[in-house]
Amino acid sequence: MVQRLAGKHALVTGGGSGIGRAIARRLAGEGAQVTILEFKTEAGESTAAEIRAAGGAASVIAADVSNTESMRAAFASVEKLNVLVNNAGIAHVGNVLNTTPDDLDRIYGVNVKGVYHGLHFGVPKLLAAGGGAIVNMASIISKVGLADRFAYGMSKGAVLTMTLSIARDFIDRGIRCNCVCPARVHTPFVDGFIAKNYPGKEAEMFAKLSAAQPIGRMGEPDEIASLVAFLCSDEAGFITGSAYDIDGGTTLLR
Repeated sequence: MVQRLAGKHALVTGGGSGIGRAIARRLAGEGAQVTILEFKTEAGESTAAEIRAAGGAASVIAADVSNTESMRAAFASVEKLNVLVNNAGIAHVGNVLNTTPDDLDRIYGVNVKGVYHGLHFGVPKLLAAGGGAIVNMASIISKVGLADRFAYGMSKGAVLTMTLSIARDFIDRGIRCNCVCPARVHTPFVDGFIAKNYPGKEAEMFAKLSAAQPIGRMGEPDEIASLVAFLCSDEAGFITGSAYDIDGGTTLLR
């Protein structure tokens, strides 16, 4: 694998599973020293162990992205930062009528405030290193309306606008900030959602959800990780304030 990130120090939130795990592995594979910030410490350690077994460098910080003091302490332990990936997030299904205030607060705490914390505490570290790259995990729902995704859509719309704000405010201080907007990606969350809501019909629902995307399948975490790695590298040095669709043609139908 090309070493586009050799000598770089990267931090990935939510790097213990799914897309975050794939991103942490890819950045390490391209030479970065990766810090995995993870609420589920055991999952983070599993990713780190896999990276080390492949010859890469990885460490884990236990933190709750929704908690200000937890994130303050986590970033205080980071000595150097060149690349920040705000990936941690949770999902929610529901419209405005059946989304409770507690549902909204939970989604806001992780998906919005969590990204804010990463930026609030991470940007000073990037500035101290002379600049760097930020990639935030948004979604196609940042741009289009999807049924029964009221709270989730709210949160990912906020991620998009935070991305634009950071890109504008720090363009002259050596920081680039972009976001990626995936459609449905095959992660353990998807498998768990299908198993919970469609017992006995897992294969049927998996096929249906896959076919709902024009390309005829779900994305793979490694495909998202490839785009993130490019945006974090110097090859993307002229790119900032952009939101990249990676959606198997889903937005073509909107």
